[in-house]
Amino acid sequence: MILQALNAYYQRKTRLPDSDLAPPGFERKAVTYLVILTAAGDFAALQDTREGEGKKRAAKTFLLPQAAKKSVNVAANLLWGNSEYVFGVANPEKQAEKLAHATNEKKKEKIIQRLQDQHHAFVAAISESFAEVEDAGIKAVLAFLKQGNFGNIFTHPIWPEILERGANLTFRLEGDNCPVCEREAVVKALTYSNHGDEAETGLCLVSGETDVIERLHPSIQGVWGAQPSGAKLVSFQKDSGYDSYGKSQGANAPVGKRAAFAYTTALNHLLAKGSRQRIQVGDASTVFWAEKPGHPMEELFPGFFSEPAKDDPDQGTQKIAAWLSAPKTGANNFEDDGTRFYVLGLAPNAARIAIRFWHVKTVGELAINIRNHFDGLEIDRSEFDARSLSLSAILKSISRRKSDGSYDTPPNMAGDTMRAILTGRPYPATLLQAAIRRIRAEQEVNYPRAAIIKACINRYSGKEELKVSLDESNTNTAYRLGRLFAVLERIQEEANPGIRATIRNTFWGAASGTPGKIFPLLINLATKHLAKIRREKPGRAVNLEKLISSIMDALNPDKPFMPIFSLNDQGCFAVGYYHQKQHPSTYKTEGDEHEPE
Repeated sequence: MILQALNAYYQRKTRLPDSDLAPPGFERKAVTYLVILTAAGDFAALQDTREGEGKKRAAKTFLLPQAAKKSVNVAANLLWGNSEYVFGVANPEKQAEKLAHATNEKKKEKIIQRLQDQHHAFVAAISESFAEVEDAGIKAVLAFLKQGNFGNIFTHPIWPEILERGANLTFRLEGDNCPVCEREAVVKALTYSNHGDEAETGLCLVSGETDVIERLHPSIQGVWGAQPSGAKLVSFQKDSGYDSYGKSQGANAPVGKRAAFAYTTALNHLLAKGSRQRIQVGDASTVFWAEKPGHPMEELFPGFFSEPAKDDPDQGTQKIAAWLSAPKTGANNFEDDGTRFYVLGLAPNAARIAIRFWHVKTVGELAINIRNHFDGLEIDRSEFDARSLSLSAILKSISRRKSDGSYDTPPNMAGDTMRAILTGRPYPATLLQAAIRRIRAEQEVNYPRAAIIKACINRYSGKEELKVSLDESNTNTAYRLGRLFAVLERIQEEANPGIRATIRNTFWGAASGTPGKIFPLLINLATKHLAKIRREKPGRAVNLEKLISSIMDALNPDKPFMPIFSLNDQGCFAVGYYHQKQHPSTYKTEGDEHEPE
């Protein structure tokens, strides 16, 4: 299903007139340096393609022949590669290190010989692939390589940097605007072909058509945490015990060359740096696309889950706010849209890529589930708090911040939470646990944590147990004791202006976990604080006592304080505390300044 969806995406995109997807046999890849050649094959210049300033300098991306499949073997790319393949020269320091580790002369000779083999393979690949192609660019490249006159390049000022970086190089003909590999004759020549006796044809499981079966699938690049050179989404380890019926490698799950190229090209395009259809969700590099190109949901989707850019904190906020308000304004809110929408989460797994999650919904189903998620998070907040909490903001609020500024979020938390959002299922129990654990660790019930707890508990129960604002009719014991704790803390603050550590800092864990042990002590402490307030503001003391009575009236008079709270109870306690802290009655009520009658 995943490969079929990616293959279909590639086919749709390539039919568009402004498509930037690579044609079959090619890939788009950054190349740092261009070797400029004359028509006769003489060296003219070296061009650095990087643009930008400082560390943000980035190499330009070009259309290159698809990379050769390599492991430890010598396999040359067509018309591009590093200095080892293009010139048969390696980084001197790295080469010296390899030779130093060689245990005998034979191994040293093998290391030196490998460089020669790499360069010969590079030249041979060009000669064989374009033997029947009449193109000035190819002729210039072959003349240059066969002459072997590289002295002007090796003495060029930027040559040491090329060796140090191990960067890729390709060729451009003097006077052209594009590299040789983008010339029309080269693009036409590089099409798929049967590879002699080694080729095996069969029914492609993706397209359902007969095709040459891809033995080794192209690599996927851009997955955060995976190998920089790329990793496989589909692969079989030779002779590992996974082979069946005498099949080996790609023949175990036959995918044709055209389909293999299409799905890997589409996925690399979605994962590319700067892609607007890619977000990072925890450790999962997440890509998304609609069945119809350019669907508005593709533009909105990142704002629901990713953190806005630091230089533009309001990015996407207004669009999301407008979308959430659509039912009130009558604007299009997508909830009747039957367009299919795909979300794929990928995580690194050694030399392979793991599927963290895969969701296919209509835009309408997705819109309803996302709206329900944001509605579930709705809770009283200050005017400075964002209306919509992104998934990134949620995860940060329940994670410990490390010394380097990153957050210690459990690896599966992001994917499990996103799955709950997209499918409308209950949030993972670990999310509620993490929110409560972080409150106990920091003694702070802030807006994101209160919103998360409210959303989790309501979705678990299937009804609105906890409301957006203070609910005076809620008789849940844990919710009431949370409210009471907020009032007792306020009494302490008013009796001791400027106090730094309150009962929240000292007794939160005990009050929210084992209230039966600590609340009698807190009530006794509050009685002394009220006596002090009564001497200075008797009206305020009376109103605070009435507030305490109104909260405790719904409690069991024989056993008002339960011995222990469950996880859900601790969540209700936290939301009750948060609601009461947000309510004006906690701070001042009418008659506070008057003497009691």
